[in-house]
Amino acid sequence: MSEVLHEKIRGGVLKPGDRLDSVEQLAEQLQVSRSAVREALSALKAMGLIEIKQGSGTFVKSVPPNRLDFPLSTAMLSNKLDIARLLEVRKIIEVGAAASAANNRTEQDIQVMVQILDNMKQAHGDGELGEKVDYQFHVAIATASQNPLLATILDQISGLMIDTMKETRRIWLYSKKTTSEQLYEEHMKIFLAIQQQNEELAKQAMTSHLSNVEKVLLQYFETTESNLL
Repeated sequence: MSEVLHEKIRGGVLKPGDRLDSVEQLAEQLQVSRSAVREALSALKAMGLIEIKQGSGTFVKSVPPNRLDFPLSTAMLSNKLDIARLLEVRKIIEVGAAASAANNRTEQDIQVMVQILDNMKQAHGDGELGEKVDYQFHVAIATASQNPLLATILDQISGLMIDTMKETRRIWLYSKKTTSEQLYEEHMKIFLAIQQQNEELAKQAMTSHLSNVEKVLLQYFETTESNLL
């Protein structure tokens, strides 16, 4: 539902300043429930694509040129192979982001990462918090690259992973103390390389970390599939 409207906005069918039809009209046009329309509008508002004005209606906003929004759907990811492909994309992007961060990071970026790592260290046993600070760390790296498009792309991919795996990543990656400690150590290695402005070491550390994440997640899916046989 949100992707239909998203595509119309991206394609210029709906232009900045255009007023969207009412919830009731959209529901009838698209043959969906009103609640589905409201959820779609909430998603588009969160992306910054529309503005809801009380008493006036819903309007398409002008999207800044540095925004790179594209409709990623969890429908794209339905099996282990799709997950592996997404992890490959993440690796391609984040290894480059780590290298760029090593070259361009500021002292403020370092301070942000230090705080996140401290929170990560305190998150052992708390899956929800562990997942949150893990995401924050990777976003901080993308931000440290000083390329706003990297942060936007990473946000899209990470959001898709979270939506697709739901509780899987949290349960599997943060259920064991040894695993969470290993994740902390891997993130620390990435941080130290960026802090030292060592581009090659940053790339190696990120590659190793994401390869380990991939191995653990795919092992989880294999275990789940075998239990269903």
